[in-house]
Amino acid sequence: MTTTNDTIFALSSGRPPAAIAVVRVSGPRSRAALKALIGRVPEPRKAALANVRDPLTGEPIDQALALWFPGPRSETGEDVVELQLHGGHAVIAAVLAALGRIDGLRLAEPGEFTRRAFEHGQLDLTQVEALADLIGAETAAQRRQAFQQMRGLLGDRAESWRTQAIEALAQVEAAIDFSDEGDVPTNLIARAIAIARPLADEIAAALAGAERGERLREGLWIVIAGPPNAGKSTLLNRIARREAAIVSPIAGTTRDVIEVHLDLNGYPVNLIDTAGIRESSDDPVEHEGMRRAREQAARANLVLWVIDATEADATTTTIPPGVTHWTVLNKLDLVSPQQLPRLEWQFKNQAGAHLISATTGAGLDALIDAIVEFAEQTFTLEPALVTRERQRNVLTEVAQSLVESLRLAEQGAGEELIAEQLRLAATGLGRLTGRVDVEDILEVIFRDFCIGK
Repeated sequence: MTTTNDTIFALSSGRPPAAIAVVRVSGPRSRAALKALIGRVPEPRKAALANVRDPLTGEPIDQALALWFPGPRSETGEDVVELQLHGGHAVIAAVLAALGRIDGLRLAEPGEFTRRAFEHGQLDLTQVEALADLIGAETAAQRRQAFQQMRGLLGDRAESWRTQAIEALAQVEAAIDFSDEGDVPTNLIARAIAIARPLADEIAAALAGAERGERLREGLWIVIAGPPNAGKSTLLNRIARREAAIVSPIAGTTRDVIEVHLDLNGYPVNLIDTAGIRESSDDPVEHEGMRRAREQAARANLVLWVIDATEADATTTTIPPGVTHWTVLNKLDLVSPQQLPRLEWQFKNQAGAHLISATTGAGLDALIDAIVEFAEQTFTLEPALVTRERQRNVLTEVAQSLVESLRLAEQGAGEELIAEQLRLAATGLGRLTGRVDVEDILEVIFRDFCIGK
């Protein structure tokens, strides 16, 4: 990504045609660009109706709303211009071409507006990550989590933690630098530990909820598994409400993993259909499909083990140990009225057992309600502080440094060793928000942004 102080521009709204198109300009020549296009500069932060003209030919392009945001009170911290145009292809193309002919302006790269906001202190790194998550949010729960992070849920807490770590470090460094002076308190190390201990506990508590926050970003993984021809693909299609998987009466139709992303009552769910699992197969393709099915089941948050209700007595469950699974007896429509009471009695005490017919839809509403309840219990309504692997890794290192500083203090180690661990903790918290040493990860974070954001 280019890091020069060029003036950049881009279409920041959706793909045309649309009712309105938003073109943004950011950088030192924004004011000059606005004046070249509309002949004047409106009052700051007040929309003005203006005729947009090609600065080279004077030809009218469109009538638009123009806004002028002088830095640093702007989204990027620089001078920013926003044009709200009619969203036709020709209008947008003409405005972008006109901007491209103005000296000192160039088309923005992906994420460059947001990166400039970060570099000018308008956003910290956790808010940048939250912005990406907010743009990518597909469910209400993901949106709520990302928005809370955008408002500084983790960033503000990290700054508070960093202040405490620096205060603890200052106590230890005072003990090192002024140990010979009579008016310096003798209990400085104890003061540092009194700060570091609750800080370590608080960060450990935040890390305890990290898995929940990351899982909400990625979605709940629910795998449909079971023996061949049990109706797994029909169940996937029923829950997805579309023909996502091929359904056939021939056993072994599904050979590969089929993945569907769903919004179940505001919660993100990745529903996975897998190949039928049986004891053995001479078909190498089917064998590979079963291997992938077992692999998916091992990493799932929940496995729906689907069996043919007419063959329930002869079916065994082969779920990896420790994986939450429910037994789903399918093809209820093929069970005789005489067999049904025995099946209900057989599975009534089994947690998570469901009797359904994926063909007729019988029992599907109860199964979906149970999945939604499982998602609610998994995510809970309490917001997670940590939502990304990078955040978890940084905080894990910080927690380890704090714990090590406490251990060294308890052993009566030298102040220099204790100070080094506290310094590592403070530096790590700075990396979390992007205050220090993050250049190596910026490209990774911003490359996934769209142009114009």
